Parts: sequence; structure tokens; C-alpha cells
Amino acid sequence: MNKIDIHPVQAEILCGLLFVKNAGFKELNKKNLGSDLFSFHLRQLTGWSLITKDEFGKYILTTKGKEYANRFDTEIKEVERQPKLGVAVVTTKEIDGELLFLGQQRLKQPYYGFWGFITGKVKWGEKATDTANRELMEETGLTAKLTLLGIRHKMDYSKEGQLLEDKYFLTFKANEVKGDLIENFEGGKNQWMTKEQLLHQDDIFDDIESIIEMVSKNKFEFDEKQYKVKRY
Repeated sequence: MNKIDIHPVQAEILCGLLFVKNAGFKELNKKNLGSDLFSFHLRQLTGWSLITKDEFGKYILTTKGKEYANRFDTEIKEVERQPKLGVAVVTTKEIDGELLFLGQQRLKQPYYGFWGFITGKVKWGEKATDTANRELMEETGLTAKLTLLGIRHKMDYSKEGQLLEDKYFLTFKANEVKGDLIENFEGGKNQWMTKEQLLHQDDIFDDIESIIEMVSKNKFEFDEKQYKVKRY
């Protein structure tokens, strides 16, 4: 859903409708605003398809409105910030008995220039495995057999203690790789490297070693860590 600039009065209406089956004009207008002003806010919410009227002429949340209003902290009447959900794809292959990792250098902000693994956001309604396959194909041109390794919760803080990123990654291992590698793409570049070569790049994401360790295990794992990043 596109970003909507919700007025506090509109937030009050949406939160109020979360706790009732339906409500009339007077029931929603708890602060006794002028009829014209309150009607304006109701019209805006109706225009955004967040509320509608039922067969009794009372206001109810639409399906879209229920999903949106459910994001609110109902105490302070504001949309809650929540961690982002993504996938990380750790792609490996063996050449002459040596294990290689497909490192990816990020060439867009934030973290411009940092080396890590393929990542991408899970789209609305998309299965995580489909996200991992899509990101792998889009950013590398490869297909592979995917195995879910675990879940990582990564929180990045500035040196001053400000929370910069809060993300959950469903982390996959990709092997039995097929296709021709795309080395350069808009926003990054890919390169096969040994573990040692990857870890000796100038700028690497703080969780690289823990991800590589996760790859070496044969059991599902949950990892949750806070990091102070050197630059963002």
C-alpha cells in the first residue's frame, strides 16, 4: 500500500474502528469537531478505501483499512515501525576440492562498497523461497538448489547508538549452481572467492563470519545480534 499521510483525527477514527463492529458519525467524533471538518476526514479515509459504510449506514473498516489500521500502536495512534523481512542467499561451489563463496559488493546506498552475500526484500504475498530464487536470478543470472539454513535478526547501530537498520533474514544456502554468472549489475558486482579472500576485503558486513559458520552446520539455527557499524 502506498504511503498515506494520516492526520491525527484520521488515525483516531481508524483505531476506534478496530475495536467495534461498526460506528456512526457521533460515535467516532469523540472530540466533537465541527461537522464539516470531521466529514472532511471521513471523506478522505473513504477516498483512500480505508473505510466504507455498511448496510446500516454506519462506518466500518474495509479489508484494506483493517490491514492498515492493524499496524497502529493504538495507545499513541501512530503506525509502528517494524523490522524489515528479507532473504540472504549464500551461494557456494567447489573447484578442485576448494569451497568458493559468491561474494557480492553492494554499490548503492546505504553501505556503499561493502561485501556480503545476495539479499533482497520479501515482497507482499511472496513465498520466501520464491524471493530467494528471484533475487539469485536477477542479481547473478544463476539458478541453484536452495536449502533454508536459519533465521538471522540483525540490528545495526551507529557509533552514537542510533538504530540504523533492523532486519530479519531468512538465510538460504544455494549450491548445485547452474548458469552464467552476471559479474556486474546495477547496484553491485559478484565475484567467486574463498572464505579467506572474502574476509580480507576492505569493507565487509559484520555478520559475514557468522553466516559462513551457519553454512557449515547441518541444523536449523536462529541468530540474533546487534552491531555497531563503522559507516552507513
